[in-house]
Amino acid sequence: MLHIYRQITALERVSPVVVAQKRENADRFPFDKIDIVPKPALHFLRRFWFRQLRDKPWQISPGELSALTSMLKKRNARLLHIYFGQIAVHLLPLIRAWQPSIVSFHGADVIVDMHKPAYQEATRQMLDAVKLVLVRSESLRRAVVDLGGNQNKIETQRTGIPLEEFPFRERNFVAAASEWKFVQAGRLVEKKGLPVTLRAFASFQKRYPNAKLTIAGEGLLLDRLRDLARELKVEHHVSFPGFISQVQLRDLYHASHIFLHPSETGPDGNQEGIPNSMLEAMATGMPVFATQHGGIPEAIENGVSGVLVPEHSHEQLARALLDAAQDPDFLSRIARNGAEFVHKNFNLNEQARQLENVYLRLL
Repeated sequence: MLHIYRQITALERVSPVVVAQKRENADRFPFDKIDIVPKPALHFLRRFWFRQLRDKPWQISPGELSALTSMLKKRNARLLHIYFGQIAVHLLPLIRAWQPSIVSFHGADVIVDMHKPAYQEATRQMLDAVKLVLVRSESLRRAVVDLGGNQNKIETQRTGIPLEEFPFRERNFVAAASEWKFVQAGRLVEKKGLPVTLRAFASFQKRYPNAKLTIAGEGLLLDRLRDLARELKVEHHVSFPGFISQVQLRDLYHASHIFLHPSETGPDGNQEGIPNSMLEAMATGMPVFATQHGGIPEAIENGVSGVLVPEHSHEQLARALLDAAQDPDFLSRIARNGAEFVHKNFNLNEQARQLENVYLRLL
């Protein structure tokens, strides 16, 4: 995932080595220090035995534990940082064998299978075993405490934005009235609130017939979203370019006027931390219209550095957009305030220095 790659490659005072089961997307994520510890040939049987027969989260075998500890010793590793809580549960034998160990939670990993008592217990054991728990937002801190985490060893660690890649650009919101350009970027999954975006845009487009919406990203909802755009009769005003590069994304942001991100809690309880695409948009000077959801209010103060509406309400989102379209000074003000907040609190280099401080303190 891009935000993890950014964090790892921004480290300077420590030397990170990535441990993975396989290598993918090497062209998008170039990195030399990678050790591959593949799944054992019979891993699927072990997973089936744990999940289907015992209804418990599978954990690594003694053979996998031996391979991992041997590799860590060979690398002279001093500290183990496991990304994602549900992966740390599978690695519990390694955590107990190798200290200090850290786990970081990023969003969906606080709810994976948590309706099952065995998974809740395994997660509590993992939280007890690690030296420190890192979370992306205060809302995730509360969620981890609810899972049984000791709040005295939970710290907030933001995943920052490379600000030099998303420079600020002042928008002309007066001229925008002739052709408003909206954008939402991210995975096309339920918690992103994309149907709300389309319905709110359809209402806005009735008042401003030249308005355009770009939804950039890939995911399982693509066909459903295209069908909804046709149902709302806005298919000629909505584009779905799929996955685009960071350079293309920056150019799209600079060419657009308003960023939409009406996140909502998924059917399985899945919530956002603080969306990176939203922070990137804010850094470029785009006003953000989002929801009172997850960690979003930790980055946006309603009416000051963006606009927040309740979850699931395309009516209130449309009304907020129509009101703001009549007030270009308001849009300019929240855009500047949002960019300043991101620059102050989500600078990738500063967040990487803070993560290094965490590592060095534990050592």
